Amino acid sequence: MEIFESIQCPFCGQASEVVIDTSVANQRFTTDCEVCCRPIEVHAECKLGEILNLEVASG
Repeated sequence: MEIFESIQCPFCGQASEVVIDTSVANQRFTTDCEVCCRPIEVHAECKLGEILNLEVASG
């Protein structure tokens, strides 16, 4: 199950959405900020249908 979650860029503060696949218990991926184009590291801990923890850091 995929869930859309709002995150904030640690560099410029711009809010954006990422899609988290909650069928993967522990995941880490990098996405680029749509405004400043810098890399954002996203770490999510999930159980099916629910995000337990979501952390965002500079990449």
